[in-house]
Amino acid sequence: MNKTTYVKKRKEMRRQPLEQCHGGTGALDWTCVLNGEELPGRGVNFIHDDILPPGVSIGLHPHTGDEEYYYIISGRGIMTLNQERREVAAGDITAVFPGGTHGLENTGGEDLRIIVISIKGMPQPPTPTSSQPLTGVR
Repeated sequence: MNKTTYVKKRKEMRRQPLEQCHGGTGALDWTCVLNGEELPGRGVNFIHDDILPPGVSIGLHPHTGDEEYYYIISGRGIMTLNQERREVAAGDITAVFPGGTHGLENTGGEDLRIIVISIKGMPQPPTPTSSQPLTGVR
C-alpha cells in the first residue's frame, strides 16, 4: 500500500468486551476499526464500531482536545449532550467538540450499534450572529 491509500481487514481489528465504558453500565462489544497510530499525521485519533446491548451505557464524559462523532447504525437510545438528553435512532449522528460532554444509553429492546469517530480538536469557530444561523445543530 502506498501513502495515498489504506486498507485494513475486519479480521485484523481488535475486538473485545469493554466494561463500564467511561463509568457507564454494563459491557459493550468494542471493535477498534482504526487506531490513529496506524495513520500518523492524519488527524484521526480512532474509529470504533461499538455495540451496546439493551440497558448498556457509555457514561457522561468530557472532551478537551478532541472531537467525537457517533453515527447510529441501528437501534435507539438517549444521548446526553452537555446535560441535555435527546432521543437518537438509526441514521442519526451526534457530535461533541472540545469543552463539551456526552454519554449514550441504550434504552431500546435491541442492540444499539454506533460508529465512533474521534479526530483531533479543531479551533472553535466564531459564535454565529442572528444573520449566521447554525444549520444542522439541534
